[in-house]
Amino acid sequence: MHRRWKFIGTVLCILLILTAIGCQKTVLDPGAAMRAPAEGADSTGAAGDMREENLEGQAMINEGPADEIVTADGVVMNRERFINQDIFFEFDSSTLSADSQAILKAKAEWMKRNAHLSIIIEGHCDNRGTTEYNLALGERRAESVKRFMQDLGVPDSRVRTISFGEERPLDPGNDEAAWAKNRRAHFEFD
Repeated sequence: MHRRWKFIGTVLCILLILTAIGCQKTVLDPGAAMRAPAEGADSTGAAGDMREENLEGQAMINEGPADEIVTADGVVMNRERFINQDIFFEFDSSTLSADSQAILKAKAEWMKRNAHLSIIIEGHCDNRGTTEYNLALGERRAESVKRFMQDLGVPDSRVRTISFGEERPLDPGNDEAAWAKNRRAHFEFD
């Protein structure tokens, strides 16, 4: 687990450096609409940027391609991270944690900015329980993620779900660390 957080921290540092040297991005800032325009800025709030309100009422700056966004919570989302960042679940649960919800908010915002893409949400389980039970639990996990993203404005027509149960483990081990990695929803582009 420590290695995973170290890797995530390294990736975030690299992304922040790239952002600092001029990568295109979109910043979601809930307070941006309330602040006075910068000197030399037009009435939209930022020099030459068009502002609009998203579904959650957050100000959004449109600066070009939607390759990468950074939410007001500091969550960075891009195409690679969209696929590689899974949603993890507790044992025998399809309930989304607060951390998972923050990640899914960023994924939903990124999906809305990339309206040409469709996804498949895969539900996965650890190897405890029967095959039938794990297939049903994997389906509940995938559907839970899908409903949350739909509630955030991602159309049903752009999201499919599938359950693999315990058939495609991320970690073939047979201990709590391996099981925790395998209780997940994974994303693929359709």
